[in-house]
Amino acid sequence: QVQLVESGGGLVQPGGSLRLSCAASRSIFSIYAMGWFRQAPGKQRELVATMTSGGSTNYADFVKGRFTISRDNAKNTVYLQMNSLKPEDTAVYYCGARPQVFSAFGSWGQGSQVTVSS
Repeated sequence: QVQLVESGGGLVQPGGSLRLSCAASRSIFSIYAMGWFRQAPGKQRELVATMTSGGSTNYADFVKGRFTISRDNAKNTVYLQMNSLKPEDTAVYYCGARPQVFSAFGSWGQGSQVTVSS
């Protein structure tokens, strides 16, 4: 089972940018999909963006045009570039792996706190 470690979170003003990184303990080349999810206080974890090994991406409507997911298989790392951040983007962001097409996302990292506030 792959282990994931998120980094790059922090405090940013509205309209600012952050880039999250998710480092995997082994090669992600053969993992069907990698994804970013988030959980705000008192809310359920929700999908933010996913990317398959073939390069297909999927974004939640609330981040389309602002966030970009990418993966560097050589570095076993997945990124989430977040631009035009809003206060409602404040949450703990988690990286997950979906090993095969018929499996669910799992192998959650510890999360990275993103706070958008002036």
